[in-house]
Amino acid sequence: MQKLISLMLLLLVSMTASAERLKDIVSVSGVRSNQLVGYGLVVGLDGTGDKTSFTSQTFRNMLNNFGVAIPASVDPKSKNIAAVAIHAELPPFAKPGQRIDITVSAIGDAKSLRGGSLLMSPLKGADGQVYAIAQGNLVVSGFGVEGNDGSRLSLNVPSVGRIANGATVERTVPNAFNHGDSLVINLNNPDFTTSRRVAEQINALLGPQIASSMDASSIRVRAPRDPAQRVSFLSILENLEVQPAEEAARVVINSRTGTIIIGQNVRVSPVAITHGGLTVNITENFDVTQPNPLGRGETVVTPRSTIEVEEGSGHMFEFAPGASLQDLVEAVNQVGAAPGDLMAILEALKQAGALKAELVVI
Repeated sequence: MQKLISLMLLLLVSMTASAERLKDIVSVSGVRSNQLVGYGLVVGLDGTGDKTSFTSQTFRNMLNNFGVAIPASVDPKSKNIAAVAIHAELPPFAKPGQRIDITVSAIGDAKSLRGGSLLMSPLKGADGQVYAIAQGNLVVSGFGVEGNDGSRLSLNVPSVGRIANGATVERTVPNAFNHGDSLVINLNNPDFTTSRRVAEQINALLGPQIASSMDASSIRVRAPRDPAQRVSFLSILENLEVQPAEEAARVVINSRTGTIIIGQNVRVSPVAITHGGLTVNITENFDVTQPNPLGRGETVVTPRSTIEVEEGSGHMFEFAPGASLQDLVEAVNQVGAAPGDLMAILEALKQAGALKAELVVI
């Protein structure tokens, strides 16, 4: 196995650097992060805590655990305490004793978590098991001030904070990395051509029948059973360089921001487009009608509307067969179309069947 790894390293060094590394375009099946969530109390606030009933209940339960009994008739409301939700991401292969970052968010009416400390809180996974314990001092980037007259000034969000290395991992998440005779790698952007090229590149390096494409997203690769050899094997695979397939022709339009992204493979069939503008101006004026001095009439105010229509100079441009992205952009720039006009042109081209691309509106 050592000789095979050495040979693979030599072959990798001799390859060109024009393609992308496999580690940048794929992920290993079963090697994934897991989300954790928890509930806790932040104490030590400077009067910016909440006054909700569940915060009082949690505070009462915590004191009972420490042997402090609060009479049922007493409501332990405190402005220095806030109930918070805690969430974190448990990375793959995290071991007990390692530390992870956490984010703490107020779930009551607390105005700010600045200066607070999170008390020990368990973090659970989707299976209900505790995988980490969180505790520490919060770092809050936002702040807020409020006047007696109700005026308020805030910067960022003072009700959310983070604690770097604020949780200690208590349980390892099992995974299937060391199980079986093969590994499955998944493309980040599924594509049949890229899947085939990845399998061919691995087989060219390791030999035939080592890798096989399962579908547009997954490639199965035979791997050694020994964990140490499997790590070395995957280390070499992820540095293998592959030329991904070109992306499908696609035009993406963000109607909220006016952003338009046109892919490089977008083509336009022979078509003629006219672009023009129609401006309508409506002005409202008022006329005052005075009665005859001897007629005993009343002064009357009558509205007078003026409508002006101004038609802009029309522009027409024609696309030859197989027009490319550059031709489309140059033609649109010549007529000075705004983003809204360009959106209308692209939608009309798609309706006419002249735009050879997928039109995505987000």
